Amino acid sequence: MSEKKPLQQILILFSAFAFLGSTVFGLVGLFGNAQPTSTATETAANPQIAQLENQAKGYELVLQREPENQTALQGLVQARLEIGDLQGAVAPLEKLVETNPEQESYKALLAAVKQQVGEGSEGVSEKE
Repeated sequence: MSEKKPLQQILILFSAFAFLGSTVFGLVGLFGNAQPTSTATETAANPQIAQLENQAKGYELVLQREPENQTALQGLVQARLEIGDLQGAVAPLEKLVETNPEQESYKALLAAVKQQVGEGSEGVSEKE
């Protein structure tokens, strides 16, 4: 059983870095475009955004029943970041930081999102 603990820690760290990496990749792609993607006509024209919005609504429904569901919180953050709803990603990210204070990747992502939203100087004093 002592061999499982280091393996579990490695898998947890790998998962956290994979989540952070995919989110940062999404943010880079998001901010690489100069055009906003949140208008209703573009949503109708882009089925991928509509699909992401449906996924986000599904995660919100799960979180109404299970507010601590880590998978739903992560999925909601991912969907909102891919849609471009940075403000909407802040609350679930704060919940992830609150429930997982040992996960530095969540803290760094929250700081980056808040900085992009314009709240970087308010309440985020931790180093990235």
